Amino acid sequence: MSESNYNQQALLEMDARHRARLINSLSGFKSANLIGTIDKNGRSNLSIVSSVIHFGANPPLLGFVSRPHSVERHTLENIVETGCFTINSVDVDIALQSHQTSARYTKEESEFDKVDLAPYWIDSFPAPFVLESSIKIGLELVEHHLVKANDTVMVIGEVKHLSLPESAVMPDGYVDIESLDLIALSGLDSYHVTQRLQRLSYAKPNQMVFPLTLEGDVSSWPEFSKKRMKDR
Repeated sequence: MSESNYNQQALLEMDARHRARLINSLSGFKSANLIGTIDKNGRSNLSIVSSVIHFGANPPLLGFVSRPHSVERHTLENIVETGCFTINSVDVDIALQSHQTSARYTKEESEFDKVDLAPYWIDSFPAPFVLESSIKIGLELVEHHLVKANDTVMVIGEVKHLSLPESAVMPDGYVDIESLDLIALSGLDSYHVTQRLQRLSYAKPNQMVFPLTLEGDVSSWPEFSKKRMKDR
């Protein structure tokens, strides 16, 4: 297989859109999510992102990266203004509408209306969820930080509400994402469905990992694992 090599100068001299597609593809498959927000005037906003990150489980923290605030960033502005936002999964059947939220609508225009997705309000949580999404997460802003290297903004929130199908939650807490037909993203515009290989046991020094059932059951595997270590 032939190989392409780029030094720093070649990357800097590359066409901007070509470089953006190239670099955005390098990190591989990422989850696709919709960020739901509202401003103090009650105007809702919805934007697709591929940068949602898990920061920790105690407290439960998730975050995402907002592009530089050199132009209007309605999602970021709304989060800073109201202190809350939602993260919603992109299911297969709403992939087209979700991608369309990346268009540059005005602040007065709601992406919910423009792409025909329904805002959904749960209890008294102040930001809109996406009705059509299987996983709906409500978060309260904890921190936001300027990344000086490129002026992007890291937004971190604490999970205050979680809604998802009961059937997708395994007995050990694992969420079977694949059963929900959610979308993965690569680059800026390539959407994918996934295929699980297997779940694996918790890795420990000097012990072979072994397959788990989908439910996390390991009852039939420990002796098999010990035998494999003995045979090595």
